[in-house]
Amino acid sequence: MARGFRLIFATSLLLMLLGICNGSKIGICYGRNADDLPTPDKAVELIKNQNINSVRIYDSNIQVLKAFANTGIDLMIGIPNSDLLPFSQFQSNADTWLKNNILPYYPATKISYITVGAEVTEAPNNVSAMVVPAMTNVYTALRKAGLHRKIKVSTTHSLGVLSRSYPPSAGAFNSKHAGFLKPLLEFLAEKQSPFLVNTYPYYAYQDSSNNVSLDYALFESSSEIIDPNTGLLYTNMFDAQIDSIYFALTGLNFKTIKITVTETGWPSKGSPKETAATPENAQTYNTNLIRHVINNTGTPAKPGEAVDVYVFSLFNENRKPGLESERNWGLYYPDQTSVYNVDFTGRGSVDVNTGGNFTSGNGNGNGNGSFWCVASSNASEKELRDGLDWACGSGNVDCSPIQPSQPCFQPDSLVSHASYAFNTYYQQNGATDIACSFGGTGVKTNKNPSYDSCLYMTAGGKKAATSNVTANATSWGQKGYSVPSRYYYCLLVILFVLTKLSDV
Repeated sequence: MARGFRLIFATSLLLMLLGICNGSKIGICYGRNADDLPTPDKAVELIKNQNINSVRIYDSNIQVLKAFANTGIDLMIGIPNSDLLPFSQFQSNADTWLKNNILPYYPATKISYITVGAEVTEAPNNVSAMVVPAMTNVYTALRKAGLHRKIKVSTTHSLGVLSRSYPPSAGAFNSKHAGFLKPLLEFLAEKQSPFLVNTYPYYAYQDSSNNVSLDYALFESSSEIIDPNTGLLYTNMFDAQIDSIYFALTGLNFKTIKITVTETGWPSKGSPKETAATPENAQTYNTNLIRHVINNTGTPAKPGEAVDVYVFSLFNENRKPGLESERNWGLYYPDQTSVYNVDFTGRGSVDVNTGGNFTSGNGNGNGNGSFWCVASSNASEKELRDGLDWACGSGNVDCSPIQPSQPCFQPDSLVSHASYAFNTYYQQNGATDIACSFGGTGVKTNKNPSYDSCLYMTAGGKKAATSNVTANATSWGQKGYSVPSRYYYCLLVILFVLTKLSDV
């Protein structure tokens, strides 16, 4: 009896650890609202070349599903708002759709999510009442096919579903959507499906630039905003938006529902009034976003918790209505050349677009590592401390070399330690001017600040001497384990559990 209990306990612990160690995923939105896009086969090749493993599409187009067959790429497919009525009315409609549109291509085409409707609270016609009945019918169709545990069913939302989002702890759903949200959240909780939300810090900045700084929207802020109700510290708008959803869910006692971000991004071009819509800002946002997600930082309210994110979008789409920015969210032009470069692995520095739309802000633009970023000697102690804490925390800089007995600890001064951290962040983030801002406390220099055995990183990625000390390892997801350390730790514990299992 005791042996059986130990076996069950060890197996359960192993499964839990596997879940913990499975980090956040970054995907891409593949929209096709354009008349000049490459064929699905070519689009898939582009996606594969960028090492993107998760893709959101907005329908169940057969040619697209075929193109993704045998690629291993995980798909989120959609049922548009225009189809909600038939799906909500009759179970047979959902059964037929699954039979004709999904089953012939699954599992060769890997499908993990079906979104039923999109941002229905923003739709001009009131279709929200159809969403949960349609979701229920789709889920039932999946259950009949034995796929309800492999394919999750949900629907996407805009942040407009909230009545309050600031401060994050005051996040609350709009009461006018209560009739729609209550059964929806009950469905998600029961089926263990995620709450899908589209978050756009760009719009938060564009609509309220007097209250939201550009650096805060771009993950570049060296200062923190304190939530007065919780004391939680926020260094970027993305985390604040996600936590406002977490708190809204908690306020309705739905604490177990996970969040997935089904759209976020930044436009590279806009109308004359959309001054923040530039390739530089788009590259900065998406590069910092990807690093933030894959490092499993989590959010201040949910440190270390995995949040899957889909970047919007793969291509510029010339048929989208509205402002100029609406047609310029893509990472690629329809001819498959990049608008700007983004590394989806989150490793290494990213060069600016080779297509010549803009140039790097690394001083002379020669990219040969002739510039470094150091702390200003005129900065206040608080400014330096804030910048150092941010770089070693949310900035994901390995600050172990500036710890006691390590190569860059001496001289033991705030300016020296901040200079090392500022430069490492600067070089890891493309050596652009904005990566050396730190609220005005960072300055560029063409004099190599390295000394003795303390080697400062250069634009080529050469790293300073490191140690086995993890300087910023206080807790997962805050100033916690670096990604390699986290997974190394997980691996050790999993191996320990496996050893115990073999002894049972």
